[in-house]
Parts: sequence; C-alpha cells; structure tokens
Amino acid sequence: MSPRRPRPPLLLRAWAATLYAKSAVFITVMCCLLAALLGILVHVLVDRQTEDRARGAALDELNRAVTAYVAGEPLGRDAVVNPPDLPAALREMAVQHHERGTELADHEGRPTMWAATPAEGGRVLAVRWDYSARAAALRGLDQAIIGSSAAAIGVTLVIGLIAVSRVTRRLHRTAQVARRISAGDLDARVHDPRAERPGQAQDEAAAVAAALDAMAATLQGKLHSEQRFTADVSHEMRTPLAGLHAAAELLPPGRPTEMVRERIRTMRRLTEDLLEISRLDAQVERADLDVHQLGPLAERAVRATGTTTEVSVVRDARVETDRRRLERVLGNLVANAHKHGAPPVVVSLDGPVITVRDHGEGYPAYLLDQGPQRFRSESGHSGGKKTGHGLGLTIAVGQAQVLGATLHFSNAPDGGAVATLRLPSEC
Repeated sequence: MSPRRPRPPLLLRAWAATLYAKSAVFITVMCCLLAALLGILVHVLVDRQTEDRARGAALDELNRAVTAYVAGEPLGRDAVVNPPDLPAALREMAVQHHERGTELADHEGRPTMWAATPAEGGRVLAVRWDYSARAAALRGLDQAIIGSSAAAIGVTLVIGLIAVSRVTRRLHRTAQVARRISAGDLDARVHDPRAERPGQAQDEAAAVAAALDAMAATLQGKLHSEQRFTADVSHEMRTPLAGLHAAAELLPPGRPTEMVRERIRTMRRLTEDLLEISRLDAQVERADLDVHQLGPLAERAVRATGTTTEVSVVRDARVETDRRRLERVLGNLVANAHKHGAPPVVVSLDGPVITVRDHGEGYPAYLLDQGPQRFRSESGHSGGKKTGHGLGLTIAVGQAQVLGATLHFSNAPDGGAVATLRLPSEC
C-alpha cells in the first residue's frame, strides 16, 4: 500500500476555499498565462526581425566582398575564403548547390551571422557578421519582459484583490446578519448602501443583501403577527375559562364533574403557558436579579412540584439570579422528568451547575438535535400514548435565556435523560 499523503491543516483548507483565495489564484494564473503569451510573442517577433536585419547586413557585406574578390582587391577583415569553421550546411549549399545563403552560428564562442557564396575552383567566399550586440539586446529585452510582467502581475493582483475584498467584506457582513437573524435577532439588517439607492446599479452582493433584508422584515412581521395572535387568543380564553371554572364548582360531586374540572385545569394551564411563551418570544421579559443561596432555593423549587425527587448538594453556591424564574425552570424540568421519564429522579447541585436526571428512556433524538419544540411530544410510558404539549421544556429554555443561563439536554450513557442548567456567575 502506498503511504497516505498528509492532509493540509484545516485552517489552510478553509482559507483555500474562500472566494478571496480563489480570486487570488485565478487572477495570478491568468496574469501569468497572459504575460507568458505576450512575452513569447514579443520575443519571437523581435528575434525574427533582428535575425532578418543581421542576414541583410551580412549579405550586403558579402556583396562587397564578392566585388573586391572579382576585382582582385584585398578582402575585408570579416571576409574569408574557405574558412575552416564555416557551418557544414552553409558550405554544402555553396559547394554542391552553388547557392548563396546565411546561417546563425557560433564563432570562437560568440554568436555570428555567416553569409557564404560559391567562388572559383570550388572554393567558398564567406563573411562573418558579429551578432553579439544583437543577442545581448535580445537578452535584455527578455529580462525587461520578465520584469515588467512580474510588476504588471503584482499590480493587477493587488488591484484585483482590493476589488474582490470589497465584495467579500459585504458578503461577510451579509452572512453575519443572517447568523444574527437565525439566532433570534430579527431586528438585524444589512443596510447595504447600494441596495438602498434604487437609482444606482446594483451588483450581486447588493441584491443578496436586499433580499436578506426583505426576508428578515417579512419574517419579523409574520412572527410578530403570530405572537400577537397567540397572546390575544390566550388572553381572550382566560375569561370564558374562569367562567367555566366557576360553573364547574357548582356541579354535583361525581366522576363526570371531576373530569370536567380536570379538563378546565388543563386548559387554564395551557392558556397560561401560551401567554408566557408569547411574552418570551416578544423578548419583553426582564430578570429581577438578587443574590440567593442556590441549595435552599433548589430544594424549595423541588418541594413545590409535589413529587418524590432526590436533591443532592455536592457544592453549594451563592448566585445572582431571579428566584421566581429559576424555580419555574427547575419545576418544569422536574415535572418533565417525572412525566416522561422513570424514577428515581435526582436533582444534583455542584456550584452554579444544576443537573436534573431521570432513569427512563432518555430524550428523543429530535430534541437532542433541535431542542424542545412546542406542541411536539414523543410517546411516554403510559402505554405509548403521547402526553403533554411540549411547552414545559420550551418555557424552561426561554426562562433560562432571560436569566443568562444555558440549558443543555443529553442522555446518560447508562440510560436516562439529563438536563444541565449552568447559571452565569457565582458570588
């Protein structure tokens, strides 16, 4: 088996997946390809033009050498008959094919443009044209192309990344606002300047920001409407329920009367719970904080439930909290443990952390994944029949948020549901 390649660190992989990194790579690659293409094109064109000029100059010098050779005059310094280092292809062209020609080759380690023509007696008259200056100029051009290309790539990359960063910053802000909305802050808005000016052309980031703001406003309106509806219905139900309760007290004793009274009590509790949830949803609840000894407060809250619940104080603490709301949270957790779990139910206190545990089947999977959901309750132990409305744990979570506490739900490894309430501070 071939060894596994080490995977890049998570932070590097996360950075490489960003739009900023992808844009940087794209701009760099495209600039490099464009610079290479233009550099090769310029090099080839200039090299070809330089060679053509050198060939023309060498042929002109060859014509002058031929004229001097025919007239019997002395040849120039660069004109030679049968030079020993003449390129073989050029010699063959002059001797065998009786044609003149040129070729770029080396002479004594220097680039030289040769021009040759056939002479009398099977000899070859050749001219050497020094190509060193032109070769040096071509190398200088290549260096200039490389330097200017690198500078152009750097400038283009900087400008491109600045332009991309402006877009990514706006997208990051939009994402942050979206996370705030998902966390419950329905007043959060992006307020992108481009989206708020209809006469100005909008890009995709402005369109996304405008769509998110519109969605948040619509969602906020619908939630407020639902909250008002729930509060109004719950409030209006209190008066007829009070009348029903008074009328039920006048009924003669018996099983039917007890059933009616029980249903009326259930309706009254449901109405009060709905009113409390509507206030929590509206975020109008404020905690009345005071310093309390947590152990006695927890024992009093458990006794108020009227259930057989064991209270274990591992380490007591003084906390700043709202006594009434904390008792409400603990009461709902204990009542839920007895209603949906199995005994024994144990309330443990370790400093500012309170744990409520039963020994039943544990919390359902949906609750562990998504948290408590109102009007949703899994089957209990009473013959598989659904019990409750799912409001007790919802209220407990809402009141814990008002207290600034965290409420976490889990299942014990050896069975049973575990609710952990962590208060914010210890005095």
